[in-house]
Amino acid sequence: MDKKNAFYAQSGGVTAVINASAAGVIEAARENSATIGTVYAGLNGIVGALQEDLIDTSKESSVDVAALKHTPGGAFGSCRYKMKSYDDSPLEYERLIAVFKAHNIGYFFYNGGGDSADTCLKVSQIAEKMGYPIQAIHIPKTIDNDLPLTDCSPGFGSVAKYIATSTREASLDIASMCATSTKVFILEVMGRHAGWIAASGGLAAEKTGDAPHIILFPEIPFSREKFISKVEQTISEKGYCVVVASEGAQYSDGAHISGSINKDAFGHQQLGGVAPTLASMIKQSTGYKYHWALADYLQRSARHIASKTDVDQAYAVGRRAVELAVQGKSSVMVSIERDSTEEYSWSLGEVPLEKVANMEKKMPRSFITKDGFGITQTARDYLQPLISGEDHPPYKNGLPDYVQLKNVMVPKKLKNSFEG
Repeated sequence: MDKKNAFYAQSGGVTAVINASAAGVIEAARENSATIGTVYAGLNGIVGALQEDLIDTSKESSVDVAALKHTPGGAFGSCRYKMKSYDDSPLEYERLIAVFKAHNIGYFFYNGGGDSADTCLKVSQIAEKMGYPIQAIHIPKTIDNDLPLTDCSPGFGSVAKYIATSTREASLDIASMCATSTKVFILEVMGRHAGWIAASGGLAAEKTGDAPHIILFPEIPFSREKFISKVEQTISEKGYCVVVASEGAQYSDGAHISGSINKDAFGHQQLGGVAPTLASMIKQSTGYKYHWALADYLQRSARHIASKTDVDQAYAVGRRAVELAVQGKSSVMVSIERDSTEEYSWSLGEVPLEKVANMEKKMPRSFITKDGFGITQTARDYLQPLISGEDHPPYKNGLPDYVQLKNVMVPKKLKNSFEG
């Protein structure tokens, strides 16, 4: 049997290290050229497969592929596109298999979070059902750190490092000005249902009483009265108050502090606006001068301050996906396992996609202080190693020097186009 080509794609929100996973896949595939042919990357994720927009990664030099390890964003473009079930949308799957057949693709590497794991599982199941088996391997990636059955998710460690650093630096700013100016600073961070990113802000504190003084988690019901009381108490004791708020913070009835009625392609409510909402509460209740900021895309694209642990893990899971495929594995996700807690070490494993798809790992209650406004030592012990180590990109003219690939498109073989 002739060797099959591979399809690799990036899905969902990108990270500072997702391209390191891409480098791992491409380099490992090149080393296994006796088994795997060309790696085709989907232009804008799974949409690239449906539209037969495939990028020929063999046209990229080894130097440029290696440079992906220190380049943020999604080198091939990502997407938010959730494939329906086969019964609801058989044409999607028929099109996908037609493209795979046309380009002799037998390996499917999908790099993303929980929704991407679901897509990877569906592709594996339907491909076999349709008589064209695909070895589908899910490569974990999500800044939210909410994938189950893995100690952490590549992309999270670097966001955590950025948020902890920004919290510490902004706290010094506010402390300098609080006597005559700003007394409250609110940093809004990502995290729809899980407070991992917000929790990482807690690493900014070196001792009890240090900023951040308040962390708002989606896992802890929000009380305006308790929040305002804590703000006033902190200012009374410290002279200022720093808050790290998860965008997914919500009241006890499940209503978000702030969120729109709009939904994204995955069916998730569009969130954002927690910081100004909290600031408005503080102004109405206390009159204190405040400032707020949105970490937004800055937190997930800040490659200049990436965690070395995160970079190493992102690259490793990409390589491991290829190794599993060569071994004949399918319908699995590469997992990261924490081997030691005293002196941090980790290794790679694998978990069935059925146990990962559409599941979320939330913050354990033991990670959150009794009052619901901070992190415990248990959380700190878990988080600290994930932000450790420096892996600075090369600089040119005072700025990070990132690679831009050629992204040479593969000639299309199918006559018809996909109307999805």
